[in-house]
Amino acid sequence: MGKDECKTMLDALNKVTACYRHLVIALGSTSDSQNLREELKKTRKKAQELAVANRTKLTALLKDKNISKDDRAEYERLWVLFTSSVELLEVDMKRSLEIGQDFPLKVPTRHLIQTGMTGSTTTVAARAMSVQNMKYEADANIDTVDLKELETEIAQVDQMMEEMEMKVQVAPWAVEAKQEAGAELKSTVSVGNSSVGVISICEEEPKETVEGETGLMKVFAGIIFTAVLLIAGILGYLVINL
Repeated sequence: MGKDECKTMLDALNKVTACYRHLVIALGSTSDSQNLREELKKTRKKAQELAVANRTKLTALLKDKNISKDDRAEYERLWVLFTSSVELLEVDMKRSLEIGQDFPLKVPTRHLIQTGMTGSTTTVAARAMSVQNMKYEADANIDTVDLKELETEIAQVDQMMEEMEMKVQVAPWAVEAKQEAGAELKSTVSVGNSSVGVISICEEEPKETVEGETGLMKVFAGIIFTAVLLIAGILGYLVINL
């Protein structure tokens, strides 16, 4: 039960941090808005709550001297995955701070960038928060006020990482992987191949059409060239005879 619970909690953290990264990408683009800033705030706070819950659970299990060798190996593997997820969260929080400072919304200092991203990010935020509809309640100055909170939270995450290293000493290079490198991608290989197949089929049809059009143009050009030669021959004959 302990391992299953840890895996479930870790999956939840990974989902929220992935959604947070997706939202950060929209910062400073034409999809940026006050709603996005509020979505970022709620999503990162949810991620931090999950990170604390994961840390508490895994720390208690790894400090338990009565667990078996196999269980300890599994918990250490989950710990490495957990710390990697928190590190990515911290990186994205720092990126969010930098972009947020460069692109204030209330008093713009530069134009938003046309990155090709369009539409709302509400669906991503709702997935992270596990709700059907997002509720927006932030003040109009969230783009500047939240930056101060973000700076504080980055420091808190950094401190949490340091405490984790002191309380639980698990060397990442000493943890053995349960699967070979890239094994987690094999489940999507068939999907990827099918996608490539669809793309190739879609590209082959226009190719055949282009080839057919090229052939018709060549025939048409040949007819015109032959007609020109005939007209030139007839004119030459008439000139000579006259």
